[in-house]
Amino acid sequence: MIRVITYVVVYLFGISIATAQIKSEEITINNKKIQLPGTLTFSEEKIPLIIWVHGSGPVDRNGNQPAQNIKANYIKQFRDAVNKQNIAFFSYDKRTANKNNGLFLKNTKVIDFALDAEEVINYFKEENRFSKIILIGHSQGSLIALLASKNVDKYISLAGAGETIDKTIVKQISKNNLTLGEAAQQQFDTLRKKGKIDVVNPFLMSVFAKQNQPFLYSWLQLNPIEEIKKLTIPVLIINGDKDLQVKIEDAKALHAAKPASKLVIIENMNHVLKDIQKDEDNLASYYSSEFPISEKLIETIVQFVKK
Repeated sequence: MIRVITYVVVYLFGISIATAQIKSEEITINNKKIQLPGTLTFSEEKIPLIIWVHGSGPVDRNGNQPAQNIKANYIKQFRDAVNKQNIAFFSYDKRTANKNNGLFLKNTKVIDFALDAEEVINYFKEENRFSKIILIGHSQGSLIALLASKNVDKYISLAGAGETIDKTIVKQISKNNLTLGEAAQQQFDTLRKKGKIDVVNPFLMSVFAKQNQPFLYSWLQLNPIEEIKKLTIPVLIINGDKDLQVKIEDAKALHAAKPASKLVIIENMNHVLKDIQKDEDNLASYYSSEFPISEKLIETIVQFVKK
């Protein structure tokens, strides 16, 4: 891979951690023509560094998707919380969140997101500023981080699926319409066998549209259960019991495939890592940064990172 590192600006801002200040560096890491601008925050060098790998959608470094009006800001909240515990943090705008990448996104596959993450990891490995690197994969990023984790010290699956993508999507569709769920399974079977779907069910066009098929086909080839078995580093698996998108059973399946891992189910945490006391607040928390991030999540991750 050809990598071009661009330092945009380095500055200090006045947040104190004990006697230290948080330093912030804006860094752009390139995977060939793909630009991955991100933010590194840390109180000092030679401390652990967490690198964040995003879930699905055009997610920016703070956990927002402006086009979809998703403003949960959960990654920014996570960053601030772990920085207070003397842990460095880097997150970057996903390739699909950066308008400069628009011309280069055609035929993007799942593995391409993993290659982006590898470029980020390699940059910090070569810099050697931090004591160890911990990779967190959130949602779809759990699988992507698995594929990119060969050069890190620890791996964390956060709300990651424990099955192939066809099973997850079929379950989600079947919950509302069993007949449509069966049709979706047939479409997936065709895609797996032929690599394409010539006739798409009109009620499933949002899933199986022609432009989506290459990415879905590449995703179908990957089983998180098989990938997690390959890891030889410490593994932490976390899920929230208020998660509407990824169920506790997925976390348990990953743990069963990797018995040496640590499994933690966090009470009242939803998919965007917020502490949800009222069920009616679950979806609302996707669109507002007012809901607090789970304190138990931060406590669990800090213990794992510093162990």
